Amino acid sequence: MGAGGTKKAQSSDGKGMNTALVVAGAGAGYLGCLFSPLILLLLLVGVIVVCAIGVIFWPLVIICQIFGCGGGGDGAHVDSDKVAEAFASDGKGELIEESVSADYFEYIRDAGKECDQIGPIVIAAQIQQESMFNASLVGPDGAEGISQLPPDKFDEFGEDDDDNDDTSALDAGDSIRAQGRYMCSLAEDIDTLIANNELRGKDLDRLDLTLAAYHVGLDEVKKAKGVPAQGGAQNYIFGVRTSFGMYSGAVDLPEGETYPSVSPLPLDSIGPGRREEEGIGR
Repeated sequence: MGAGGTKKAQSSDGKGMNTALVVAGAGAGYLGCLFSPLILLLLLVGVIVVCAIGVIFWPLVIICQIFGCGGGGDGAHVDSDKVAEAFASDGKGELIEESVSADYFEYIRDAGKECDQIGPIVIAAQIQQESMFNASLVGPDGAEGISQLPPDKFDEFGEDDDDNDDTSALDAGDSIRAQGRYMCSLAEDIDTLIANNELRGKDLDRLDLTLAAYHVGLDEVKKAKGVPAQGGAQNYIFGVRTSFGMYSGAVDLPEGETYPSVSPLPLDSIGPGRREEEGIGR
């Protein structure tokens, strides 16, 4: 390769690395407190998958060397290949029991069995994004509970799943199982839209489209004929997928340590009902 070609390749590589860091920084701002080295590592692996530029694996090495997250010392062991695989997966794998509170594990597992399209890893990652596992969270739009379903959606999909004779969005079991049913309903709608050729694109990702519909409303997905460029849907998908590594076993924590939590921005509490009605994103 000539000097001009080499310089061009180096410039391209540098642009790719800068893009990765910019996206990682944007993701950090979107997701909240991401100063945990583990979260930063997961985020960067997600950037790598999205950008598909192998040379930008160098930030992972640097972070691991600085924070000890590569399996040596007392840091968490992160298998970057597994994290990347989890990020790009359909979320249907096995949910690692230690990655969530024992109070919620059974509900998340069962919510992930509501249909073939949605797995428990997706449910857990969404909860992380929506409420940071805060079962008593009440959003500014009236969305309640650990899964932040707005009242109209909870009324439609909520049941007394924790058998306490009270169906409430502030009951974690009721909220999580309602989330699973709603996601499955959206997944069926997406399948229908794809079958009817109402969505465009060669590589339509059903999970991404379903997550987008949950975030900005099905009508916005229909209007965009895919994942909307506006409304934060793409950031939402990226944020949810970033957590897949934590819940799929790609991260092996030292004894006595717990998985970190990601604080969503307050706007994340705007639930799908209001988003669909008002055509807004989070």
